[in-house]
Amino acid sequence: MTNVSPQTPVSPTPSPLHAVVAGEFEAVNRTIVEQLNSNVPLVETIGQYIIESGGKRMRPLLVLLAARALGYEGDKHITLATLIEFMHTSTLLHDDVVDDSHLRRGKKTANDAWGNAPSVLVGDFLYSRSFQMMVSVGSMRIMAILSSATCIIAEGEVLQLTNIGNPSLSEEAYFETIQGKTAMLFEAASHSGAVLAEATPEQEQALQHYGRYLGLAFQLIDDLLDYQGDADAMGKNVGDDLAEGKPTLPLINAMERGTPEEAKLIRQAIRKGGLEQLDEVLAIVHRTGALEYTRERAVEMVERALAELEKLPQSAYRDSMAELARVAIERQS
Repeated sequence: MTNVSPQTPVSPTPSPLHAVVAGEFEAVNRTIVEQLNSNVPLVETIGQYIIESGGKRMRPLLVLLAARALGYEGDKHITLATLIEFMHTSTLLHDDVVDDSHLRRGKKTANDAWGNAPSVLVGDFLYSRSFQMMVSVGSMRIMAILSSATCIIAEGEVLQLTNIGNPSLSEEAYFETIQGKTAMLFEAASHSGAVLAEATPEQEQALQHYGRYLGLAFQLIDDLLDYQGDADAMGKNVGDDLAEGKPTLPLINAMERGTPEEAKLIRQAIRKGGLEQLDEVLAIVHRTGALEYTRERAVEMVERALAELEKLPQSAYRDSMAELARVAIERQS
């Protein structure tokens, strides 16, 4: 792989969502490259590889929009957005090792390209660098929010791991898991942006809840796409969750709605893992309306997120946050 120069900004494809913070978003991209600097070449190589792998940078975008929606005029939101992206990237590196994943966003995972040990250690580096940057932001409240978030995210990942192969997972327990492993960082991003902008208690809570509901919607659509998405668009294979034995909402709901025989087949497929019964499972989740139900729950979360935004002053930044919520349920990857 060709190394990227430390002066080369790494940035995802621009979208209209970024327009109102375009300059700040580019500043985040430059800061990402600067903060990847290390005396150990492999750290930079793997760090740049995973950060350049096509992510949408939704979480740092949330920080920028949340802070600016409440009138923040400083520059510490650039650092905050960057460290949030580093936290996210470190979880991706660790997750791919835990899941033994070989493909992410259409590219080889770092663990597939370099091995598990370097991926875990570079993930540790990114976490550590994010905490260095957190100190430079200079807010004890933000440090408290983000340090708490890292614990909750780790607990969510452990919850998911312990439920691999468990067909008895309830819908309530499923939501608890995705709140930790996915929604928590969305919530921390918008919440910390609000704190940086010295929000009122009502505004702070609104942005905290907005991020939570947006993150839940995002994960729900992710889990839906695993059973009806386009593999090329997603950058992963349809049925990956089933192959790993993950009991996500489409399967949980299909077991509730299906016949006893269909529920038994799905339970066996979750326990066993693999893709031997993928066609039968796909037929059941489609026939029972489990995918429509999953989308309905995602829409419900987006509606809750939009309701929280009504507590903020009208602005182009608030409009972009509303559009971001809508995009979360319309995406195909």
